[in-house]
Amino acid sequence: MKYSVLALCSLLLASMPLTADRFKDVQINETKIGDNLYMLAGAGGNMATLLVDDKVMLIDSQYIELAEKVKVKLSQLGAKSGVTTLINTHVHGDHVGGNSALAANVDIIAHNNVRTRLLQDSAFDPAGLPKTTFTNQLILNWPGMTVRLEYMPPSHTDGDVVVWFEQANVVHFGDLLFEGRFPYIDISKGGSVKGYIENTRTLLSMLKDDTKVIPGHGKLTDKQGVQRSLDMMEATLAIVKQFKAQGMTEEQAIATGLGEQYKSWHWNFITEERWIKTLYHADIN
Repeated sequence: MKYSVLALCSLLLASMPLTADRFKDVQINETKIGDNLYMLAGAGGNMATLLVDDKVMLIDSQYIELAEKVKVKLSQLGAKSGVTTLINTHVHGDHVGGNSALAANVDIIAHNNVRTRLLQDSAFDPAGLPKTTFTNQLILNWPGMTVRLEYMPPSHTDGDVVVWFEQANVVHFGDLLFEGRFPYIDISKGGSVKGYIENTRTLLSMLKDDTKVIPGHGKLTDKQGVQRSLDMMEATLAIVKQFKAQGMTEEQAIATGLGEQYKSWHWNFITEERWIKTLYHADIN
């Protein structure tokens, strides 16, 4: 299952109309989740923004074609300037595509592995490269808010960070959570099924019952939502492991399926078939 960043973006947008402007009908919608703190949804990965005085922090940047719409939304929310700090949760194009348009002249922060991988992508605008990188943890002290960036071991990719807004009791999971959907695990970018499940368990233990969780894709959720995702992954992994123990081929496992209770997790990019393939070749005994 090796996909380039461009292939991922194309597949994620496969269900959108093929027009001259594929994003012409996309709106950037906000959900207030704390004082001056919002989740932003449009096309691609969910963003978050923290606005304090003349400072604007943005988590992820979606696609470059949406940059002007993002700027308009930030202005509507009270931003007195453009983005002053951009944080990327990982390397995929629907999370870093707007970097150069939104934050070319300000600090862009990401894990070391994100910058390394973007440097290897000749199609990526160097103006959008992370300027500040870190290995394990980075803490940003903003007025009234401690923002903690935590690197997670390889799971969705090898450069995933989660972003904690401590005083607000809010966390942005990046693509360590696809709310209500089978997750995408990008083996070609250092991802790991075992790591994804283990990281989900770890993060779950860190959440309070009322913590607001911003997923990389899907609706705002909470600890129960993360638990549902973990339960699904563990249960479907057990099913596929049983298929293999019975001597089923990958094709036979796909034909048998996971059962009616998991149909709702299927979506246009990670279908039930693709999720079974991912689990069939998982790095777990």
